[in-house]
Amino acid sequence: MADILIERQHTLGLAQARELARQWGQQAEDHYQLACAYAAGEAQDVLSFARAGVSGILTVSATAFTLSAQLGFLLSAFKPQIEAEMTKKLNALVQPEA
Repeated sequence: MADILIERQHTLGLAQARELARQWGQQAEDHYQLACAYAAGEAQDVLSFARAGVSGILTVSATAFTLSAQLGFLLSAFKPQIEAEMTKKLNALVQPEA
């Protein structure tokens, strides 16, 4: 199994970070056919995602996004490309284009 861990600090606060995480989840469902589930907590939220060959969570707090994913055997060959795409999407959350 290949593991991906991406962490990004932000200054958005929890309310705005939650909204962006929900948008990220919707895009993941629409573009990558990931099944997503969002669980809000008091200090942090967890968005879990899965489909054949990949599963993971996006943890959302007032100061950080942490994405952790596990790739199955077949997708592990594409880890560099998948990690690059995930990094790009997470960076876009933290620093949207002006």
